[in-house]
Amino acid sequence: MMDFDFAGPHSGPMETFETLVRAEFAPRNTYLNTASLGLLPARTVAALHHAVQAAADGQPTDMFADVEAARASFARLLRVPGRRVAAGGSVAVYSGVIAAALPEGAEVVTAEDDFSSVVNPFHVRGDLKVRGVPLERVADAVRPGTALVAVSAAQSADGRIADLAAVRAAAREHGARTYVDASQAAGWLDLDAGAYDFVSAVAFKWLLCPRGVTFLVVPEDFGGLRPLFAGWVAGERPWDSCYGPVGELAQSARRFDESPALFSYAGGRRSLELLEELGADAVRAHDLALADRFRAGLHSLGHEPIPAPASPIVSVPGLGSRQGELSGAGIEVSDRAGNLRAAFHLYNTPADVDRLLDVLAG
Repeated sequence: MMDFDFAGPHSGPMETFETLVRAEFAPRNTYLNTASLGLLPARTVAALHHAVQAAADGQPTDMFADVEAARASFARLLRVPGRRVAAGGSVAVYSGVIAAALPEGAEVVTAEDDFSSVVNPFHVRGDLKVRGVPLERVADAVRPGTALVAVSAAQSADGRIADLAAVRAAAREHGARTYVDASQAAGWLDLDAGAYDFVSAVAFKWLLCPRGVTFLVVPEDFGGLRPLFAGWVAGERPWDSCYGPVGELAQSARRFDESPALFSYAGGRRSLELLEELGADAVRAHDLALADRFRAGLHSLGHEPIPAPASPIVSVPGLGSRQGELSGAGIEVSDRAGNLRAAFHLYNTPADVDRLLDVLAG
């Protein structure tokens, strides 16, 4: 069981943070792989058990209310009105909806080697001009005629953070729209989704939800998107939209809802509630302190991580092959393109960092 040895004196808000985390998490290993999958809080597990048992008993809970609660919570976390948030299950689906809205020949600027769910839907169109450039040059690559800039806020492979302010400014200057995938950022990065046209995020990583929970933020005017997969849940009055063509689409972003994975949302609303209780500032400070501790330890061992300042994801070239050894020692990390990727989140402690460093040193 993990030893929650939080660094520094504890009083006031920090005490609350530690108490909440202790109550929700007790992993049996040293889990440093949130960039792949976040751990489920105890309250989320309990909600899932309750929803499944209720369904087995023939008395299912109102899981559509859970979808709405999760939508509202995500909206507050990313500082946008709930009416701008669609609920679904896949970033790739929402990327495809955005790609489908572009005119033939439109130019899309992306970051090289960004996550495929962000970029591939634009490539499979076949009639778009997709330009991939190094992450640090995305803003500079925007030019007259660019229709869309699509980039992850934090890179999955190595944690590098996009200069979103520069991307937004360049897009505004040239009349382009912005699409940000926050899957590796929502939950720790200080992100105002309202500053961009479209923001998507899976919630099973840093937002600690079960798989099957994904959100899309759209502009108030929907940004030219068409609800290509709209079913009954996309109706203004869903229960009156079950048969035949939907008479009236939702006046909010709910018109872009996928039919939800209800059990996932029954648990997900509780995970998002926990993050709201903890506070984004406290989570971010905690995560970044641990990542900086690991970077300092790596330097002392003679290893140089890929530069990704102010990111809780640390990627170390040449050490990916040790992932199996580390897993055998009870330490979960990822092997990404030959790099060892460690991701530090709220349930991790300085003792976890030191254990990883000890095994690497040994």
